[in-house]
Amino acid sequence: MKWLKNNRYTRATLNITALLLGIGLWSVGHASGLALPAPIEVVTRFGLLLESGIILVDIGASLQRVLIGFAIGTMIAIPVGFLMGWYWIARGLIEPYVQFFRTVPPLAIIPLAIVLLGIGEEPKILVISLAAFFACVIATFQGVVNVDKTLINAATVLGAKDGSIFFRVVVPSSAPFILVGMRLGLGSSWATLVAAELIAAQQGLGFRMQQAQLYYQLDTIFVGLLLIGFLGLAMDRILLLAELRLTSWQERRVS
Repeated sequence: MKWLKNNRYTRATLNITALLLGIGLWSVGHASGLALPAPIEVVTRFGLLLESGIILVDIGASLQRVLIGFAIGTMIAIPVGFLMGWYWIARGLIEPYVQFFRTVPPLAIIPLAIVLLGIGEEPKILVISLAAFFACVIATFQGVVNVDKTLINAATVLGAKDGSIFFRVVVPSSAPFILVGMRLGLGSSWATLVAAELIAAQQGLGFRMQQAQLYYQLDTIFVGLLLIGFLGLAMDRILLLAELRLTSWQERRVS
């Protein structure tokens, strides 16, 4: 495959090819008798939901929950990860709790969240925040502890103080790990959304899919699945662009 040049046009062509193959396999699955709606049925259903305005309200509600939950989770995770990685005392105090609670699925917190916070927006955002937090805090922590010690020693020899070393060496060196952690946290936030909207939601893509399940509306379920996938992918691409710009100094393998 060396004849195939690795550039944005080739990758775009491969992406479009993969998309067409996926639609083709979906159509074959429908034609072969699997309980799948045809692609045209899903497109038609999306058009009806869009015309009625219902799907726009659902998209807005789900986006708001994911963005707020993701923002809260990452804003707490990054400083906690830096504390764990930079100060061994903080690591000893915080890491046991992080390692313990990150093995507990955020969905398992739903009953407790309902009891403590009621059935409003707060428990939904809490569950999504936890999903983003644990993905990002571990990545940030790993970024700090994996900073090249040679860079720290060189800065120390040149007379840099701890604060200067932290902000001018540790933070930039940890940036790739933090951004990867944010991308993982974003994926976890979207993955938790449907379950979070089990908490007495009246709007949202997850809520719409659950309602469609009751009436066996497979086309509506597929609309929800595809929208969650597309929205998540679009947000991930934005973070990827930010990662490429903020870590342009980093060497990357070109294949």
